[in-house]
Amino acid sequence: MSNLAKSWGVAPRLRPGPLLKDVSQTPLRPAPFCGALLAALDASDGRRRRRKRDTTPDALGMALKRSLLDAAIVDDPDPDTFEAWLLDRCLDGADAQSFGALRAMARDILDEWRLAAASLAFRGWLEAGAPSEDR
Repeated sequence: MSNLAKSWGVAPRLRPGPLLKDVSQTPLRPAPFCGALLAALDASDGRRRRRKRDTTPDALGMALKRSLLDAAIVDDPDPDTFEAWLLDRCLDGADAQSFGALRAMARDILDEWRLAAASLAFRGWLEAGAPSEDR
């Protein structure tokens, strides 16, 4: 059960269907996954800059996320240890920046990692270069 499900006190319900069928037959490597997420972030950055409000906090969070993604591309940790690798990056970077913000971005990456492992549609969107109207 995910930490989010535990915190909400609910058990996740897996529904059979095309998104859960045969998804984990091809293991997802962290480096290509993180590279695809970086492409998706580029598109979201365009949307962020067009907003009329102050988006400085968004930019700071995205910079932390980019640094984690860049490090994952370089290190390409084993898929079985990716969660532990993310935790290590948070603990290593705790002195340099806000631990809470870095941890939030690591959790975001981990959630997207799990979604890509469970959803053919999301994985296909990433593999297609994360197409967006913002590019």
